[in-house]
Amino acid sequence: MSKDDNKHNGFQENLIQRGKDASKVRKIVAIIIVCFTLIIIIGGISAYLYIKSALQPIDEESSTPIEVEIPIGSSSSTIAGILEENGIIKDARVFRFYTKFNNVNEFQAGNYTFNTAMSLDEIIDSLQNGRIIVDAVHTITIPEGLTVDQIAEIYSERLDFSKEDFLEVANDPDFIEELMEEYPSLLTEDILDDDIRTPLEGYMFASTYDFYEEQPDIESIIDRMVEQTNTIFQQYEGEIAEQDLTPHEAITFASVVEKETAHEEERPQIAGVFYNRLNEDMPLQTDPTVLYAKGEHQAVVTFEDLEVESPYNTYVVNGLPVGPISNFAENSLIAVLSPEDSDYLFFLHDEEGNIHFAETFDDHIENREEYIN
Repeated sequence: MSKDDNKHNGFQENLIQRGKDASKVRKIVAIIIVCFTLIIIIGGISAYLYIKSALQPIDEESSTPIEVEIPIGSSSSTIAGILEENGIIKDARVFRFYTKFNNVNEFQAGNYTFNTAMSLDEIIDSLQNGRIIVDAVHTITIPEGLTVDQIAEIYSERLDFSKEDFLEVANDPDFIEELMEEYPSLLTEDILDDDIRTPLEGYMFASTYDFYEEQPDIESIIDRMVEQTNTIFQQYEGEIAEQDLTPHEAITFASVVEKETAHEEERPQIAGVFYNRLNEDMPLQTDPTVLYAKGEHQAVVTFEDLEVESPYNTYVVNGLPVGPISNFAENSLIAVLSPEDSDYLFFLHDEEGNIHFAETFDDHIENREEYIN
């Protein structure tokens, strides 16, 4: 056999071998894909069956009464825990997600008699039609525009724990992770940014809270406040997305507007100015962010203060601060989502609290000379 014949035969053998190898690889890849697909299918079916099971009665044959007390002001998370602990439902997480998915949040406090033959829908229906039977032990109002530190101070003055105790829970990584799992649309990874001073800053809603326990625990207090923020947030979630804002940006923006003025009618105007500055790539230059960056309360912001290096100081960083600087009123969020259209780029408050807007820096200086001594 000639050299050419040997080469030809060798080439053919290589082709055959490569074909066999390619066939093996294709088979292996096909097997992997099939296995992966089966895992997904099995996992999905298992999850579906588990959730379906959790929605059904635990024991349809049992009519043994189980008495539970739902304290007034209990969050859905607290209620879920009580029901699971008493063996009325299978999984507290399924209860929480099911009620949130169906936008159910108006539960009534009281003494209830359940049994394990009740479905989740029957239990929810009972909780929605219950009756409040006791008066609040504590009624505590948390005003708008407060920081977590100030909120902790208010609660510590009324309840039997210290400000430090409250702040320790509010900053506990494990507790924050639980809240993030409970409110995934609201509490995003943005709150865990290394530059964020307090992850839950801005997320504890300003409202009046009734407590029907002598000593409510800190976790349930914070959960209720975050849940209230989530309820407000869900009403405007679509509009926030339309403004091309993340939840964290929207709440940060609302907190800045909140701190700039106490007058509701001025907030859409101020939000409009901030949008104009953002569109012009101008820093917001708002004094409340300077005060938050310093962590101090003072009546006047000096030129030296404006130079404080901080991701919260909007005189040294462009755009919004890294996170909220306080909690906010609902109308501040509405102002962010429906700003007043104008060409204004500047504004200032005079000594009587009146606001004056300007389109140019020269006009702004004239306002300063006229209205501020």
